[in-house]
Amino acid sequence: MAETTRAGFVALIGEPNAGKSTLLNRMVGAKVSIVTHKVQTTRARIRGVCMEGDSQIVFVDTPGLFRPRRRLDRAMVAAAWGGAADADVVVLLVEAHRGLTEGVKTIIEALKERLGEGRTVALAINKIDRVKAEALLGLSAELNEAYPFARTFMISAEKGYGVDDLREWLAAELPEGPWFYPEDQIADLPMRMIAAEITREKLTLRLHEELPYQLTVETENWEDRKDGSTRIDQIVYVARDGHKGIVLGHKGETIKAISQAARAELAEFLGRPVHLFLTVKVRPGWLEEAERYSEMGLEFKDGD
Repeated sequence: MAETTRAGFVALIGEPNAGKSTLLNRMVGAKVSIVTHKVQTTRARIRGVCMEGDSQIVFVDTPGLFRPRRRLDRAMVAAAWGGAADADVVVLLVEAHRGLTEGVKTIIEALKERLGEGRTVALAINKIDRVKAEALLGLSAELNEAYPFARTFMISAEKGYGVDDLREWLAAELPEGPWFYPEDQIADLPMRMIAAEITREKLTLRLHEELPYQLTVETENWEDRKDGSTRIDQIVYVARDGHKGIVLGHKGETIKAISQAARAELAEFLGRPVHLFLTVKVRPGWLEEAERYSEMGLEFKDGD
């Protein structure tokens, strides 16, 4: 273990489609480890953990920021700002070819109001391959006039330009302290948890309130095939026989739809074809099994 370790939370914020997910995947790469709702914390959803030297960078998810119109929109935007407020460092992503839009202006005003003084906020101008250098310098000056960013980075999340510099800077900015997650966990659990969480999310969206905390998903088998595709076998654990029927649906239609949705997102996330096989198993006591909790990245505490 190094003499000085660092660990902290980084929130990527920006308008929808600014490239947050692409940047996250590029940053974390094969070492994405944790995608889970940490039920016992108030932090935003943890999306990925990446190691840079002696620093552990934990990326928190923030939905795209936009001008809210409906109650649901307001809730999503509030969640995004919650993630930013909890983070040690905030990175604002702006698309180079769109520049200082009304949406970006709104975010910058909110940064001033919500985060206050003394917060470390960096600017990452993304998709720089789409505009000329002079335009980039002009945009950088304009944005830095609007907000006192700690640093400005010119990047292409998709192609990887400038991402290493941003990651190294983030690593150095984090507070000194022990890592939140063991290093071997990061190395040993690359994509399995993500795959399980994606499927669990699809189950939750499809089944709504019927089975709130009554199911969990585990990735049982992962095989990268020679043809460039990946086979993923997962088990959906439910607590009762009746729940199994709900998950399967009439003639298996519900589980089929869930599987298709999860497969599509996994294929996009991995950038390769995915063959996903789901099995639903009844396991009455799974809510009391420590192993199930560790699979979800949660702590199992006696007496909970």
